[in-house]
Amino acid sequence: MNAPATPHHRLLTTARTLHPALCDADAARLLDAPLVDPNQLRAVLAGTLEVAADRVVVTGTLDRRLIALHPTGDPLWRLADLSGQPHRTRDWPSWAQHGIQLTRPDRWLSPAAVDGQAVRRLTTSRVLLVALYHPEHFPLPRFPLAISDLARAARATLTGTVELLDMQLGVTLDDVLAAVDRQAPDILGVSATFGQHDLLTALLDHVTAKPRPPLLVAGGSLTARNERLLLDRYPTLLIARGAGEPTIADVIAHWHGELPIDAIRGIGYHAAVRGAGTRHGRRRTASLPNRQQTDPFPELDLLPATFARHGVAQLEVSRGCTNTCSFCPRSHKGTWAGLAADRLEWILHALGEVFDAHPHVSRTLYLVDEEFIGRGPDAVARALAVADTLHRAGFRWETSCRIDQVVRPDLDRVWHVDRAAMWRGLVDRGLRRCLFGVESGVTSILTRFNKETTGEQNALAIRTLSALGVPTRFTYITFDQLMTEAELRATHAFQDRRDLLLRPLPHLTVEQIVDGVHDPDFVADHATGQPFHQAISYPMVSMECLIGAAYTRQVTAAGLAGPERPSMGRVDADFADWRIGVCSDAAQRWIDRNFALDYTLKSLEKLLDGPPRTRVRQARTVLKDAAHHLLGRMLDLLAAHHPDGRDAALATQIHAAMDEELDGLDDRLHRTVDDLARALPPASADLLRVEHRRWVQRDGWGLINAADPCGT
Repeated sequence: MNAPATPHHRLLTTARTLHPALCDADAARLLDAPLVDPNQLRAVLAGTLEVAADRVVVTGTLDRRLIALHPTGDPLWRLADLSGQPHRTRDWPSWAQHGIQLTRPDRWLSPAAVDGQAVRRLTTSRVLLVALYHPEHFPLPRFPLAISDLARAARATLTGTVELLDMQLGVTLDDVLAAVDRQAPDILGVSATFGQHDLLTALLDHVTAKPRPPLLVAGGSLTARNERLLLDRYPTLLIARGAGEPTIADVIAHWHGELPIDAIRGIGYHAAVRGAGTRHGRRRTASLPNRQQTDPFPELDLLPATFARHGVAQLEVSRGCTNTCSFCPRSHKGTWAGLAADRLEWILHALGEVFDAHPHVSRTLYLVDEEFIGRGPDAVARALAVADTLHRAGFRWETSCRIDQVVRPDLDRVWHVDRAAMWRGLVDRGLRRCLFGVESGVTSILTRFNKETTGEQNALAIRTLSALGVPTRFTYITFDQLMTEAELRATHAFQDRRDLLLRPLPHLTVEQIVDGVHDPDFVADHATGQPFHQAISYPMVSMECLIGAAYTRQVTAAGLAGPERPSMGRVDADFADWRIGVCSDAAQRWIDRNFALDYTLKSLEKLLDGPPRTRVRQARTVLKDAAHHLLGRMLDLLAAHHPDGRDAALATQIHAAMDEELDGLDDRLHRTVDDLARALPPASADLLRVEHRRWVQRDGWGLINAADPCGT
C-alpha cells in the first residue's frame, strides 16, 4: 500500500479505518489538525471519531508521529506512522518490541496486537514540562528549546503524554500551580535559569507539600549551580546535571519500574544509605557526553504561540564549547560536537511550515550554539554545509562562536585566508549576525579568564570581520573582581577605540583583507570612526562568580569570596580594589534600570528585517553611548580616591553622575523612540511605546538580578 502524499492525508486514511464514511466536515477538520501539537491532535481525533480518549494515542516525535487507535469491540489496534515510513524502520523501544505485534511491519499503517503492559506504556505516564520566566525582566519571548528538546526525548519513548507550559507565553506561576493541581502529572520537569530561584522554590514548595507529589526533576543553568542547596531542601528532587534528553527518557523508565534511580543518566539525587543506621547523602550519576547526543532537536508545540507573542525561533546545530574559560562552570567546557548538515533538513522543513503560517515573522533562525564552527579538519566544510542547508530552506540565521575562529597568531597566512573566505561564504549563505565573546581587549585580563586569546588578536579579528562585511555583536566583561585600576583604564580605552570597526570591503579579495588589517595605513583608510563600545551587546557588564567556576576559585583564594546567592547560582564577592567594586555595583544598577527597554529593542531587532531593523539597531547606540560616557566619568571620580582608604563618598559621587546621565538620556530616548516608532510596523511600535512608558515610570537604582540567557 503506497502512503498518501502528506501526513495529513495519512491521518485521514488512518481515521477512515475506524469510520470509513467520515463526512466532509470531519475530513476537513482532520486535514487542518495541528501535527506539531500531539495533545491537540489527540483531542481532534477523539472528538472527530467519537471514541474515548484512552482509545486514541498520539505519540512519537514530530518527524515520526505515531497514531494508535483502538476500535471498539476489535481486539486489534491500528498503528499509523504519519511520516509514511514502514513501521519496521522505527527504532522501537524494547517494551514495544515485546508488547506490540504488528500484522504488516513493512507498511506505515498496520493492525497490531498490543498487550496490557504495552497499552500501559502507550497511555501512561503523564509528563508536565514547565519553563520558568520573569516577563518583567525579559518582555519578549524566545522559543523554549530546553523543554521542547525534553518533550522530543520523552515522546521518542512512545510513553504516555507530554504537556508543556512556558511562562513566557502569558502563563503565570499561579497558572502553573493550578495546572499541576488539575493535571496531577506523574512526572514534573522544571527548567530554571538565573534569576528564577524564587519561582522554582515556590513551585517545588507547592508540589512537595502534596500527599502524593509527582516524580520531580529540575534542570537548567540555575539548578546545576544550586544542586547541593536544592537537594538538601527537597530530598525527593532529581537534578539534571547535563543535557536533559537522556535523563528524561530514563526518568520515565524509572517511573515505570524499569530502571533503578542510580541508572538514570546525568542526575544528582539524595539517597538513603543503610548501614549501622540510616544516613542521607548526595549522589551523582554519569552524564552522556555531547558527542553521544545524537538528537538535540525540539518538538514545536509552543512555536506558534511564541510567534503569536512576538517571539523568535531558536535551534541548536552543535553543543558544547571548544574552550575552558575560567568564568564558565559548565560541565561541557572543552567538549564540542556538531551535527552534520543533512541531519537538519527535516526540522528545517517543519520549522518552515510554522513560519509559513506566520508570514509577518522574520524568517530568521537563532542558532544558540556556544560555538558554531567547532574544530577538526572538517570544521570549515561542515560550517559551510550547514549554512547551505539553512539557506536552501529559505532561512537567514544568527549564531555565536569564538573569536579565534577568525584570527589565530599561531597559524599561518593560508589558514587565515581560508577562514576569511569561510566567513564571507557564511554571509553569502544567509548569516545575519554572529556573536563573539571577546570579553576583554586587555591581555592580562584575558589570561585571567583563560580565553586563550590576546588583546591584539581580538583587535585584528574585529577588523577582519567588519572588513569582510560580517554583521557582528560582541560580549565584553568590563569589571572583574581581580582587576587593577590600570586594567580598567585599558578596558575603557579599548572600548573607545575607533580603529577596530572597518567599512565592509566587498571589492577587495580575502587576501587583501587578511594582510590589510595589520597595516596602519589600510586601517586608517577604511575605519568607520565608530567607537567599539557601540558594537558591544551590553556595555559595563561585571564578572559573575558562578558557583563551581575556576575564576570563582581564584577569587576565593584571594580572600574575596562572600556568601552564595542561590537566586543567581553565584558567589557574592568583594573587589581587590574597593573603588572598582563601587563602580561595578553602580554599573549593574545602570544596566538593570535600562535592561527591559534595551532587551525590548534587541528583541525587536530580531523580529524585523530591512530598514526598520537597522533603525532599531541604531537606536540602541543611544543607550550604549550613555553607558560608555558614564564609565568615563566613573574613572575620573575613582582617581580622586585612594585604593587603601575606603570611604562612602565615591558611591555618592557616582550615583549623582548616574542621575545626571539619566536626565540627559531621558530627553535623547524620548526623541529616539518617537522617531523610531514612526518607522516601525504598528505592532512593533506599540510594543516599544509600552516598554518606553515603563522605563519612564521606573524609579531608583534597584537591582533586578536578570541575566540574558545564552547571550541571545
